[in-house]
Amino acid sequence: MQQHIRPPAVAGMFYTGEAQALAGEIAIMLAEAHPPAAKHITPKALIVPHAGHIYSGPIAASAYALLAPLAKVIRRVVLFGPAHRVAVDGLALPAADAFATPLGVIQLDLAAMQAAQNLPQVSVSAAAHAMEHSLEVQLPFLQGILDDFRLVPFVVGHTSGQEVAEVIDLLWGGPETLIVISSDLSHYLPYATARQKDQATTASILQLAPLTEFEQACGALPINGMIEVARRRGLMPTLLDLRNSGDTAGDKSRVVGYASFAFEESGHVH
Repeated sequence: MQQHIRPPAVAGMFYTGEAQALAGEIAIMLAEAHPPAAKHITPKALIVPHAGHIYSGPIAASAYALLAPLAKVIRRVVLFGPAHRVAVDGLALPAADAFATPLGVIQLDLAAMQAAQNLPQVSVSAAAHAMEHSLEVQLPFLQGILDDFRLVPFVVGHTSGQEVAEVIDLLWGGPETLIVISSDLSHYLPYATARQKDQATTASILQLAPLTEFEQACGALPINGMIEVARRRGLMPTLLDLRNSGDTAGDKSRVVGYASFAFEESGHVH
């Protein structure tokens, strides 16, 4: 039976489209990532940014680098990113069996996708996934750090944090399952204003206080779903990196904010 593979849509735009060069860039970003005081964290969930790799790649890498000791443990990644291209009601799964990047093909966890479709807020939409970058830009990092994993990708549209939390709970699994939330922070503010706003947003996330507006983060809904689950399950968030495009790519007149966080289940002894 022929596989239905979603091809890369933003390779060559958001990140390098040539396999060898991309693998090299990912390896360098992971090697240079030194999350302060966080080396011993065993993440159950991550929040990572999703701009072009030259803008937000190093910030995302600070979270993905923590997965190196878990490379053989993590077998499934449940990935949530906001819809940028197509209006979506609820959460949309792809009409595909696998996703491809220049680094190869990632099989989807079809059984988990089938289970998620029993929830009323979950549907299937090839259109929602066709051009969506918020999920795709994460895949080369996952391919660069994990050994062998299956993916459960959700595009998050008009829904609530509670409905996202239900999906996270359903697919929570054990140590073999990693939850990844893809979100940038403030958009197109002057540098100083953005820093102030993004610091307030990160403080909310660290206090597990739900975000109240999309101006704080384009992925506010999946972040709020993660916050709800973290509160209920006693997860501890750690801020790994907070910067913006003015720090990474220059222009400070209109910047986009980026942060990465790791959530750890309490009970891990360091």
